[in-house]
Amino acid sequence: MMVKGQNNNSLIVEKLLDTDTTSLGQNIVYPKFNHAEVTVQKITFRPGASTGWHKHEIPVFSYILKGELTVETEDHKILLFKENTSFSESINIFHNGTNRGKTDLIVIAIYLGGKGEKLAIHK
Repeated sequence: MMVKGQNNNSLIVEKLLDTDTTSLGQNIVYPKFNHAEVTVQKITFRPGASTGWHKHEIPVFSYILKGELTVETEDHKILLFKENTSFSESINIFHNGTNRGKTDLIVIAIYLGGKGEKLAIHK
């Protein structure tokens, strides 16, 4: 849904995600850190590249800027996220994200963590 900006008719505001659950239906819970920190990363996957098996203990929100992301979970679920879509990543479940396409995949990922804390834990 796109709406005009409240104070400026030349702005177009497009809601990319409005959810209280992850892509697997888990409730989103904000972590408590002494020093909260938000990290934003632009991740480029070459064709065939993958993240490796990992999990997040913090909320992570991703937007597919270009391409298509295939995510396999440790319990063998397959999730597909297409270009111009956003999602809340799973929490405390190992998963592997792969670019199965023939062109680069570009993902913007926003991590809600704490200063000095890991963004992901790899197997």
